[in-house]
Amino acid sequence: MLLKILIPNFIAEITQKTEEQMENDIIFEPLRFRNLTVKNRIFRSSISGRWDNYDGSGTQARINWEEKFARGGVGAIITSFVPVAIRGRIMPNYATIHSDETVPFWRKVGEKVHEYDCKFILQLSHSGRQQDIGGVENLGKKALSSTSQTEPFHGFLCQAMTLIEIQETIQYFADGARRVREAGLDGIELHSANGYLFNQFLSSGINDRQDEYGGSLENRARFLLDVIRAIRKEVGNDFHLQFKISAVDYNNAVTFWEKPGNTIEDSIQICKWAEEAGADGVHVSTGSLFPHPLNPIGDFNFDVISKTYDTMLSSGVETTRNYILFRKSFLHPLFNLLWNRVKKQLPPQPFSGDEVKDPKIKQLLIENQGRNLLDAREIKKHVNIPVLCTGGLQQASYIRQAINDKYCDGVTMARTLIANNDLVKIFQAGKDLADKPCTYCNKCLLNVTENPLGCYEQDRFNSYEEMMAEVMSVFHPTQFANSSK
Repeated sequence: MLLKILIPNFIAEITQKTEEQMENDIIFEPLRFRNLTVKNRIFRSSISGRWDNYDGSGTQARINWEEKFARGGVGAIITSFVPVAIRGRIMPNYATIHSDETVPFWRKVGEKVHEYDCKFILQLSHSGRQQDIGGVENLGKKALSSTSQTEPFHGFLCQAMTLIEIQETIQYFADGARRVREAGLDGIELHSANGYLFNQFLSSGINDRQDEYGGSLENRARFLLDVIRAIRKEVGNDFHLQFKISAVDYNNAVTFWEKPGNTIEDSIQICKWAEEAGADGVHVSTGSLFPHPLNPIGDFNFDVISKTYDTMLSSGVETTRNYILFRKSFLHPLFNLLWNRVKKQLPPQPFSGDEVKDPKIKQLLIENQGRNLLDAREIKKHVNIPVLCTGGLQQASYIRQAINDKYCDGVTMARTLIANNDLVKIFQAGKDLADKPCTYCNKCLLNVTENPLGCYEQDRFNSYEEMMAEVMSVFHPTQFANSSK
């Protein structure tokens, strides 16, 4: 009888303490933008995945994929790259928002995500010259860019956009924004980082134009600012709009002869202009192409890339060179030397977080976690809108310190949430780190051009079969139909 009395009281006391801890934990305080409030400070960042039909129409697999993270407790989901035009896709099998016919699908995705009190921010994007696989619709067409200079890593061919094409593309973004609002979604992110079209205009290392969209920083920022103003004209001032930026535009990964692009001082000015033009938030990243040794930071696995890179062989004039580098083991040290040289430019970690007992995991966190925070802090000093920061974050104490010490206002995660979809709930339970944290192996991203997106680090699973069951789970139409929230 005594146990029947004590056990419920004990459970109630623990529950109350947990709730009190969450109330006082900055991670679980709402993040308020001008037009949007998110229930906590953790966002699922944009990450690519070929979930959809070839023509850009959406599928149930996409809905199941997004539901995994909403159910796991994130405050908001930022979608993967969503093209505003077929000419601007990265590759086929990405859901687009290039026509009004796409609105019902995105409405359905948003409704599912909203069941978990999770916000859904759609990332409006255009590949520019960074087009891995253009698809049959783009055969015979060079990718559009700020420049006609061939992309140096893969060798993607491109042509500088005319002024008419720039104006058409600005309207594509405004039309996409209208469709996002019509779909009942919660906001927009402009992907102006990581080497895509906006970055190709912004970067002094890429943009070689001689007209009003090239040359000075003001001219290079014009395309992004024109898009922000056009979106505001289309959807009004009461709808959430944020943008993603490569704070320091390292433009010298493997192609070391390429000059670096924008500095942190350049990016601070761009962010100030974007705020004045109507942006509600800034999402800080790095790297002027993808993949880049700083985006995503971590390993480059030759076993995986040698099996998947063949999908891109016909896409660029340097892909055969890369394929040989990836396939021939005696060349791997040379590639590693070039690939890792940029990492040496990074400043040391701003702080280390709480102690981690496992020395291997501790070293992984030191090398990979939060490497964009110093840039985010510098931007935050100069803007009045919330600043989000991405970059390998997965430790509660580290995230908590980053926010409390005003490096950023919230964090975004992708790979670390693929490894542990319920990481936010793990934090809610009072744990600092998942039992099996992300190892930054990047096998998820190196698989994605050819295979389904998922965690391919077999050491995190009991068997290969268990790993593949998890990877393939989103393709089962009823997999999440009766899942509990």
